[in-house]
Amino acid sequence: MRADVIDPVDSGCKRTDAVIDANVRHRSRRQFLPGDAGPFVPRPYARGVLSVSDAERVARVFDLGGAAVMSDQVARGELGQVWRIETERGRWAVKEPFGPVSTAEVADDALYQEVVRAAGVPMPAIVRTADGGVIADVGSAVVRVYEWVDLHAADRWLDPGQVGRLAASIHRVAHHGDSPVHWWYTDPVGAAAWDDLIARLDAAGSPFADRFAGQRDELVALEALLEPPSHLQTCHRDLFADNVLRSAPGELCVIDWENSGLADPSQELAVVLVEFAGTDLVRASELYDAYVEHGGPGRIGTPGDFTMAIAQLGHLGELACRRWLEPGADRTRSAARIEEFLGEPLSRQLIAQMLDALRR
Repeated sequence: MRADVIDPVDSGCKRTDAVIDANVRHRSRRQFLPGDAGPFVPRPYARGVLSVSDAERVARVFDLGGAAVMSDQVARGELGQVWRIETERGRWAVKEPFGPVSTAEVADDALYQEVVRAAGVPMPAIVRTADGGVIADVGSAVVRVYEWVDLHAADRWLDPGQVGRLAASIHRVAHHGDSPVHWWYTDPVGAAAWDDLIARLDAAGSPFADRFAGQRDELVALEALLEPPSHLQTCHRDLFADNVLRSAPGELCVIDWENSGLADPSQELAVVLVEFAGTDLVRASELYDAYVEHGGPGRIGTPGDFTMAIAQLGHLGELACRRWLEPGADRTRSAARIEEFLGEPLSRQLIAQMLDALRR
């Protein structure tokens, strides 16, 4: 199951074997997270953006050292971009969102990141401003800074035991932050919305309309399996292959924690299983066994445990269609995301097979 989608912005880490767009990465399932419940509508960005001439200003605000030189964007997408700064003290990633930033939400995700990192989870360190802040106005832009880490390209076929142990180490951190449960991870797209999308795709002459129509009943049936999360703690909420990467030294590294918030670790574990095992039930069992043996609190036992996977993938498919339908849209990019969504869909049959394999 693969779905290239639009993601907010890369988390301060460089891929060493490929140049990868920060917002449309290979086999990624990243997402937009609007701040309110309801259909996503991009908000206009009224601020200016960084330029290479801002290097000294960023370095001064975040106390990165002298002789600062900033490269052009190393990654850019629809909701943000990443710049690299080099100073006399090292290299740093400057993350610049293209939309409004909530100071409270940033403080909450930063606290969670620092708690998890202190527990030994490999991840880039947040760099705070000289006065202890996480974000800062730099001229007309708002930025945050991370240490720079060299990472390899996304790979869904990482060792499943390593992935399971890493997921367990994250979930063993029983943090309960302020970012609430979000509908993106729990709510259905809904039969009416799927029907509307299929009709609009057909009217627009989309080559995907018939295939979506063919999968419509399964998409709706999957959403009937959704259950509210029952054991809440702060989770990453985006543990897909483009955020669980192998670093240059060889260990796994987890990036892009900005969408973290309350979720059920069992439901997030199911996302990891779907992403890193797919239809390979042997891999699923190896990953799950490693997770349990390493002390992960999540357990997979019912179809409802796949709620987060069903909801996220459904919203990503919906979003890709809406992007394709937008006037003046780059339909080449949207079509690629839709193709991946339709090409290896999550199904009730796969969920049943995975549940059976994990019970053995």
